[in-house]
Amino acid sequence: MAKKSGRGPRVIVKMSSTESPYRFTTTKNKRNHPRRLELRRYDPVLRRHVLFREEK
Repeated sequence: MAKKSGRGPRVIVKMSSTESPYRFTTTKNKRNHPRRLELRRYDPVLRRHVLFREEK
């Protein structure tokens, strides 16, 4: 069973594609990654890998 989001340093963040309107949610540990997260992931709208950045 997953932990509740109110405990510990782990938070839910929204990731948005830099090239299309596609978005997804993920979790990150604020102690290990205090700055905004950037990942290269598959974008199903464009059908290729693109850069995703963390939204506010």
